[in-house]
Amino acid sequence: MRGDPDCRYTCHAHCQDLVHLGCRRNGKLMDCLAPHDTLDSSYSSSQDVQKEREPHVYLSKEEVKEKIQSYNSSVTDKLKMTLNANGIYTGFIKVQMELCRPITVQSSQRQGRCAPSSQETAFYLPEGCVNTLHISSTNTVREVIEALLKKFFVADNPAKFALYKRCHKEDQVYTCKLSDREHPLYLRLVAGPKTEMLSFVLREHETGEVMWEAFSIPELQNFLRILDKEESDQLQLLKNRYAAYRGKLEEALRGVLKPG
Repeated sequence: MRGDPDCRYTCHAHCQDLVHLGCRRNGKLMDCLAPHDTLDSSYSSSQDVQKEREPHVYLSKEEVKEKIQSYNSSVTDKLKMTLNANGIYTGFIKVQMELCRPITVQSSQRQGRCAPSSQETAFYLPEGCVNTLHISSTNTVREVIEALLKKFFVADNPAKFALYKRCHKEDQVYTCKLSDREHPLYLRLVAGPKTEMLSFVLREHETGEVMWEAFSIPELQNFLRILDKEESDQLQLLKNRYAAYRGKLEEALRGVLKPG
C-alpha cells in the first residue's frame, strides 16, 4: 500500500501509476479521476478496444433543459425526451442484446398463458436483437438490466448480466462496462441521439472461463438438451452430405461400367 500524506489517499503500489488525483492542499477534494471497470480482454477485438469511463459531470436544471431541447431537435426516430416539472426527465434507449449463451425463459409467460408454471425453456436470442426501453433519468443500470430481462420473461439471475456502452471515435470502437449505479438516460442525453456516438449493449457479466457452478440444475439440463439437438443436427447434415457424394460416385460408376 502507498499513500499521499496530504490527502490521505491510499492505494496498492502497482495501481499508483493508474490513479490521477486533483486535490487542494487543505484536504478538500476537488477532483478524483480513477480508472473504472473496462471490458475484459477476452471481449476485445481489432475494433473493440478498452477505454476508461469518463468522469461524471452533473448538469444544472437549466443545462438539462437546454440539453433536452437540443436532443429533441436532433431526433429522427420520434423517440424524444420529456422534462417533468420535478426535474426528472424520461426518454428512450436502445439496447443491443449480445448474449453468447442461451437464456432461460418461463414457458407459460412466453406462450402468453396466465396459469403459473415451473416449466422453463432455454434458447439463443437472435443475433443483432435490439430492444427499446422507456426509462427515466433516475433509473440505474441495474434497473435497466432487470427491465430488459422482465420484458423477455428471462428467468436468469440479473447478476449474470452487465450493461456496456459502446462509442465510436477516430475509426475505433471503444467499449466499457457500466457500473450498476450509473444512469443510462443521462449518458444518452449527454451523448445525443446518434448511436454512432453512444450505444448500449447487454452481455453476460462473466468473461473468460464459464462459471458453470453459477447455473441452476434446470439451466444445465437445458444446456445439455440444446447441445444434444445441435449434435443431432450436425450429424444429420454430415450424413446428408456424404449420401450426396455417394450417390454421385455410384452414378459415375454406373456410367463407366455400362456396357457399350
